[in-house]
Amino acid sequence: MQCPVCGVDVVQEAVFCHKCGRRINSPDEGFPDNQRDEAGPANSFREAVARRELQDEPERELWRGGYSSKAMIGGWVVSGLVTLVLLVVGVLWVRQAVWWLVLVAAILLVWLYHVAVLCYRRMNVRYKLSTQRFVHESGILRRTTDRIEVLDMDDITFEQGPLERLMGVGTVRIVSSDRSHPELALPGIENVKAVSEQFDDARLAERRRRGLHIEQI
Repeated sequence: MQCPVCGVDVVQEAVFCHKCGRRINSPDEGFPDNQRDEAGPANSFREAVARRELQDEPERELWRGGYSSKAMIGGWVVSGLVTLVLLVVGVLWVRQAVWWLVLVAAILLVWLYHVAVLCYRRMNVRYKLSTQRFVHESGILRRTTDRIEVLDMDDITFEQGPLERLMGVGTVRIVSSDRSHPELALPGIENVKAVSEQFDDARLAERRRRGLHIEQI
């Protein structure tokens, strides 16, 4: 079935067009021919009110986040193990002060590397989810902002490794019909299960609001 105004394809059971907001099933269909003209103004008014309510629903922010430091648990574990090994090597075999300086410098470099990676990841991305769209910003010196309409999201999943499950973090994956980002991964998300459910709930709520049936998703 097609919208009588913009011509976009809509599901058979849709009440409103998800693109232009026009009511698909005209409310005057049940009137006899000799009464349609009389009912026209009232029906047009009701149709305009319905479109206005659909379009004027305020956009609400649902979630805002970024890369969590808890997602670096693997890096912190590696840094701790390297530190322990170097200290053991120093105690057992190192006798000269200069080699102790080398070991200490190596330990500091390992920790500074993981701190730098964490700072970069935290500063590089910002995420915001509202009732109508998802906004993700990337870059430090040069900032790029992209938007994905919630209506265009087709599937929401999340992944967790063994250590990430202990910390409650993971990666949210979004599959959508967006041309620039058909598949998007959001790593290092804290409370990843609850966040992925927020994405999915927002997706389903927006499709219901637009008159799309969940069975067609």
